[in-house]
Amino acid sequence: MSESPPSASFAQIGDVLSRHQSFVLLSHVRPDGDAIGSQLGLGFALLAAGKSVRLFNEDGLPESLAFLPGSERIERPPAEPVDAEVVIALDTATRPRLGEGCLHAVSKVKLWLNIDHHISNPHYADLNLIDATSPATGEILYELILALGLPLPDESRDALYVAVSTDTGSFQYPSTTAKTYDMAADLIRRGLDVGRLNSNTYDNHPYRRLELLRALLNTLERSPDGVLAHWTLRETTRRELALCADDSEGLIDVIRAIRGVQLAVFFEELPDASTRVSMRSKDRRYDVCQIAAQFGGGGHSLAAGIRMPEPLDAAKARVLAAIEQRVAEVLIENPKS
Repeated sequence: MSESPPSASFAQIGDVLSRHQSFVLLSHVRPDGDAIGSQLGLGFALLAAGKSVRLFNEDGLPESLAFLPGSERIERPPAEPVDAEVVIALDTATRPRLGEGCLHAVSKVKLWLNIDHHISNPHYADLNLIDATSPATGEILYELILALGLPLPDESRDALYVAVSTDTGSFQYPSTTAKTYDMAADLIRRGLDVGRLNSNTYDNHPYRRLELLRALLNTLERSPDGVLAHWTLRETTRRELALCADDSEGLIDVIRAIRGVQLAVFFEELPDASTRVSMRSKDRRYDVCQIAAQFGGGGHSLAAGIRMPEPLDAAKARVLAAIEQRVAEVLIENPKS
């Protein structure tokens, strides 16, 4: 396998930003806090610098992130291709993850930038700023904005904080570094209301999310050795509870937190009969990115996902078999663990 090309420098990205006037910023389907926060964070910095900016997401703005200042600028992609000089894909490991509508909307744009922190990113743009050591794309953008001397308006400040907070499990995951805390401290010094943002992010769920949690707990299974826990959301449950796509965001951490569990998996039946798989690990020996890659997925060693075309039960059987194989391999490699 050929190595990925080197990551672009801040100076190279800055040269593109300074030489062009019109930008479209994209993020992945079913966007999370890092995706939307990254779009708003960079988007408002560019707007404050006098640039023309549009923010597209295939699935639009999640209800759970509508509290972010400026979030009304997140649009679903228009039906016709737009005129712009530069596309910037944010927090998106592969181009198809941007969605067919977004790809069509920017089909006339010639220059692509790709800014991301997923280790599985294949460098699909003209310039690629990929830092797999960063806990969130939002942290990369914070460093980029400061390095280039771009404005950091309040909308960017709040959005970048939420981007990093959500992708680090509120600064709990092992990917969190001293730089991450330094960033948060700087944003607070710039006037960020940490109590308000944390309350809106973590303590403001709709009742149906609790109904979903109850339904998921009824499907919870654990392996005999206690290493693996998984649960399942079927399409019938989604319809019965009238769920939104982001209602399940972060719930996998409930089973990840079980004592002794090293691997947590969330199987989700989608409306088109395909299957979405989310995986979390607490031990890098159980590299979920490598497991996901067997099925065309990707992400990070401790957090990865897959979109599988087959029905739920078939997909579930294949993924669980791959996980069981890796658990057995770890046991052989570490017989006393």
